[in-house]
Amino acid sequence: MVEMSRAPLRGRIVRYRWLFALLLPGLAYFAVFKYAPMYGVTIAFQDYLPFLGFSGSPWVGLKHFEALFSGPDFLRILGNTLMLALLNALFIFPAPIIVALLLNELRLSVLKRAIQSAIYIPHFLSWTIVAALTYLLFALDTGPVTHLMNSLFGQRFNFLADPDWFRPLIVLQSLWRSTGWGTIIYLAALAGVDPNLYEAARMDGANRLRQMWHITLPAIRSTIVIMAILMCGHVLDTGFEQIYLLTNSLNRSVAEVFDTYVYFLGITQGAYSYSTAIGLFKALVGIILIYGANWLARRFNETGLF
Repeated sequence: MVEMSRAPLRGRIVRYRWLFALLLPGLAYFAVFKYAPMYGVTIAFQDYLPFLGFSGSPWVGLKHFEALFSGPDFLRILGNTLMLALLNALFIFPAPIIVALLLNELRLSVLKRAIQSAIYIPHFLSWTIVAALTYLLFALDTGPVTHLMNSLFGQRFNFLADPDWFRPLIVLQSLWRSTGWGTIIYLAALAGVDPNLYEAARMDGANRLRQMWHITLPAIRSTIVIMAILMCGHVLDTGFEQIYLLTNSLNRSVAEVFDTYVYFLGITQGAYSYSTAIGLFKALVGIILIYGANWLARRFNETGLF
């Protein structure tokens, strides 16, 4: 690798041409599906009309951004999105860490593999199936969970239509579907911990809890920091499918977020420029938060993304 880095660029390309050739499919993917579509963000500054195209549509500057920030729906949608992001940070983000730590403490390998397989499976189910299961469990008249809650508390619950239950259902869905898959990263990080550290800690009288606190957690701290930085880039990206499938006319006041708002405006109403402005706003916020979180990580001498 040192020899390769010191050689002239042309010589490296010729000598390692097959290695560089392996880069071509990945570069083509990003060029076609990631970078080329970025030209489309220009319609955020236009009154875009499909029959006029990008070049023929009139330019309007920051008109759509002004309409977004001054509109009556902005604060409500921003609040709903940030609330889901906060719940994600409080419950969904630490869940894989906790599960990985618990699995790491299991000494019976057969039981460990069985639990891992069981909690991985929900990740491979689409949000449509997850939403269907939610409707079956929490249906007003036929849901078993609804019947149980009605009998325990002596009142009639309507989980799917009550705005107060929308966010707990979203959190429960995300925990069930994504926690197991998220543990893969942390279990991989734990696999690199030197077993001699645990042996030395046991000789010094450290119990299992102290070993977890002083050895296991520091071993995955850099991984946790990197995952937290990546999460900051998705603060305003709550996901469309999950939210849309649980949204109805009764809980829309708390369910509508930027992703669903863009769908209703951009697809159903044809407000392409306005919805593109919303998407560009989300992207800029994500970039700022990633750089800010990375700066904080560097500031506290932690491993950052760059």
